[in-house]
Amino acid sequence: MSHKPFNVLFLCTGNSARSILAEAAMNNLSLSMGKFKAYSAGSQPRGEVNPFAIELLQRSHLSTEGLRSKSWDEFALPGAPGLDFVFTVCDQAAGEQCPYWPGQPMTAHWGMPDPAAVEGSDDQKRRAFTDTFLVLRRRIELFASLPFDKLDRLALQKRVADIGKE
Repeated sequence: MSHKPFNVLFLCTGNSARSILAEAAMNNLSLSMGKFKAYSAGSQPRGEVNPFAIELLQRSHLSTEGLRSKSWDEFALPGAPGLDFVFTVCDQAAGEQCPYWPGQPMTAHWGMPDPAAVEGSDDQKRRAFTDTFLVLRRRIELFASLPFDKLDRLALQKRVADIGKE
């Protein structure tokens, strides 16, 4: 494995819930510390992080510092971090025309329902965010445990794509 961390971008439409949870999880999980630097963005960013996402991350003792809803266009600009992996976490973003990502990062779709779309009581919404977070965290743990130095690009692409099906 390279000595520098892999840069990972999580994409969804609004960049207020799923992609934010994934960014925070990857940047805070001990399994991935030092191996990865995560970012998140949206095709049509809402401009603010969902309060239930912030609440869940704080309750989980994960840093929310620097989390913000932003456009994926930021990552196609000169000077943006070079991306090694790009994961879509919602079906709508997966179907949209993405910007050109310099360096040909590996991509995969890890789609899941939007917890911000859940209607009902605050407890029902919190449950939806928790369920989403647990699935994302499990996928990130599987991803972080891959033997990157032992897999060729094709094998790694298949393993990364398969994680989104679990």
